[in-house]
Amino acid sequence: MEITVQKYEYAQARIDELLPQITENTPADDPKMVELMIVTDVVEAYEAKHCHIAVPTLGEIIMDAIDTAGITAKQLADEIGISPSRISDYIHNRSEPTLRVARALCKALPISPREMLGLDR
Repeated sequence: MEITVQKYEYAQARIDELLPQITENTPADDPKMVELMIVTDVVEAYEAKHCHIAVPTLGEIIMDAIDTAGITAKQLADEIGISPSRISDYIHNRSEPTLRVARALCKALPISPREMLGLDR
């Protein structure tokens, strides 16, 4: 069955209507819970086919973490003992950090080792 935009939009609207009526104590066989699961499946199937979310690059992850930490690339470079141009290379995906530098970036920024290694991408 092809999920059209109209079916997708209807399913989204129905989810918005059903969610306030369901609690964590609602049984799985309750008709509203069953309907919620069905319309959720419709939305997920449509989005999987039509709404591709770009996976961030390592450079984007590093830049976002720098912004979150509230520091500059120069401050980060000074903190971990490398040149600002090297940080720029990582941010612009011109090169990847060595294991030693990756470890230092994870310690200095809110980046998990899994993110740094690309395991969450």
